[in-house]
Amino acid sequence: MSDTTLQMDLAVQRVLDPEGKLVGAMPDLDDGQLEALFRRLVQTRTFDETSLRLQRTGRIPAYYACAGMEAHVAIPAALEDRDWVFTAYREQGVRLGRGVPEVNELALWRGMPYAIWDPLEFRITPLNATIGTHIPQTTGYGYAARMLGKDEVALAMFGDGATSEGDFHEAVNCAGVFGVPTVFVIQNNQWAISTFQGIAKGGSGTFAARGHGFGIPSLRVDGNDYLAVYAVAKWAIERARRNLGPTLVEYVTYRAGGHSTSDDPAAYRPKEEGDAWPLGDPVLRLKTHLIQRGTWSEERHVQAEAEVM
Repeated sequence: MSDTTLQMDLAVQRVLDPEGKLVGAMPDLDDGQLEALFRRLVQTRTFDETSLRLQRTGRIPAYYACAGMEAHVAIPAALEDRDWVFTAYREQGVRLGRGVPEVNELALWRGMPYAIWDPLEFRITPLNATIGTHIPQTTGYGYAARMLGKDEVALAMFGDGATSEGDFHEAVNCAGVFGVPTVFVIQNNQWAISTFQGIAKGGSGTFAARGHGFGIPSLRVDGNDYLAVYAVAKWAIERARRNLGPTLVEYVTYRAGGHSTSDDPAAYRPKEEGDAWPLGDPVLRLKTHLIQRGTWSEERHVQAEAEVM
C-alpha cells in the first residue's frame, strides 16, 4: 500500500475478526513468537487485575487500569531495542514489553519511578499524567536522533483526548514539516475521562484524519486485534526508519473500566456498556485464534496465567 493510498483509506485495518478468525494478512510471526507475545498479553491482563486489587486495599494510591486496551503490548514487539517510547499513563503492557520488571512497574505506581528504574535502560519514559506534554518530546528526540545520525525511531502513545491539546498539533506539525522519524499512536478508547470521544474529535470524521492536514499518512486499526496492532506498528516503524517521515495511527479500542480508580464510569455511560466489551476482548480474541491454530489450549492458558502471577 502506497503513502497516497493510505492518505485516502481510513477504514479500520484488521487481521483477526472478533471470533479470532483470520480475515487479513498474517504478520511474519512463527508459532513460537506468537506464543511468547501472547504470554506477554496474558501477563499484562494479570498485572492489571492485581494492581487494581492492590489499589482497592490501599497499597497503591491511585491506578489507571488498561483492561480492554492490552493489545498495545504488541507495539514494543515491533520496535528495536535502540528505539524510544514516550508514554502517557495507561501503557503498563508497553513498559512490561520493553523489559521493565513487574516489581519496578508496581513501584512506579507507588510514586517512586526514578528511584526504582532508569528509563535509559529500557528506552521508555515513566508514567506521565500531564496530558500531551510528552508528544513534542517525541518529535524533538526523533529530530535530534536523525541530526546525530542515529538509526532510532521515536514513538509516542497518548489518548484521544490529548489530540485536543496544543502540544499534539505542534508536535505533529513539526514532525510533518521536517520529516522526523516518529510514530504517533492515538489510543482511541472512546472516552476522554468523562467525555465521549466525539467531543474531542470535533468536526473531524476520525482522529486519524487529523494527520492529513499536516501531510502525514494516517491509518485506523482495530486496537483490540493484537496482530493488526503489531502489523501496523511494524510498518509505521520501518517506514520511519527508512527516513520516509512520520505516521499517525489511530487504534480504535475500548476502556472497559473507569478512567482511574477515583472515577465511576456509570455516571456518564451506560452501566452495561463495560460488561459488553463493545469492541471485543483482545486477550480472548488472540487466545481463540491460537487455539484454532492448534498451538494453544485452555489447559495451557490456565498454566500461563499461574506462571505470570
